Amino acid sequence: MGREVVIITGASGSIGSEVVRAMAADGFDVIMACRNVKKGEAVRAALLADIPSARLEVRQVELSSFASIRAFASALKEENISVLKLFNNAGVINRYYSVTSDGYENTLAVNYLAPCLLIHELLPLFAVGASIVNMVSVTRFTSSLKKDFFECNPHKFSQLGTYGKTKYALLVYSAILSAKMHDLHINVSDPGVVDSNMISMGRWFDPIADILFRPFCKKPSSGAIPAVNALRSEKSGFYFKGAKKSFKIPEKILNHPLAAWLESETEKKIASSSGYGK
Repeated sequence: MGREVVIITGASGSIGSEVVRAMAADGFDVIMACRNVKKGEAVRAALLADIPSARLEVRQVELSSFASIRAFASALKEENISVLKLFNNAGVINRYYSVTSDGYENTLAVNYLAPCLLIHELLPLFAVGASIVNMVSVTRFTSSLKKDFFECNPHKFSQLGTYGKTKYALLVYSAILSAKMHDLHINVSDPGVVDSNMISMGRWFDPIADILFRPFCKKPSSGAIPAVNALRSEKSGFYFKGAKKSFKIPEKILNHPLAAWLESETEKKIASSSGYGK
């Protein structure tokens, strides 16, 4: 392989940009995978002002689109790039139900199917011992996995509920991959509750929450620490949270009754760009 890179999705966001900063400071060549290139370039310019020697490149990818993800990966393959680290950071908490062009509910597409597909597409490019870190969430405590997970049903959609389900499923899938792919380091990171646009619910009570709740949220720089620790780690199958804490992903997650079903269904869906139910 030629050029060696670190890839960070959602790199123009609050946590993503902080992780880019850390990886650049470590001397890595970083590809900032962003939906909004203009915003990504602004973040890149700000980071370069702080770290003039940083090697940062912004590339566009729309994570709600299978075609865009495949095009992003295909370009890397054509350039003979070797991926040292991947941080699947990008995520959405959608206020309203919507369906992507591939036939999936948008939250499911971006938060779950996109990281799974990106990992699959980049498999030939990962260096031996490469690190993959998937962003999960504290909402795992209130979430579950059921066989209706992939169904497009507006009546079962809820802003926080659907978000939590996608993050819980990503935790289960990450555990599965870590148990199977012994030549890669696959971990998850939990930023906690961070003061960012992600916690804006688009509801009438947002201004009240901003006054009563936001002051107690973590700063993005603190929320990025678990991901940075995971990307630097040589462990695999671990859950990173807080400034220093990490623990093995619980056996009950790895041995979830629907783990095999989730793996099988996920593989079927990322194998086709036509989308579920079309």
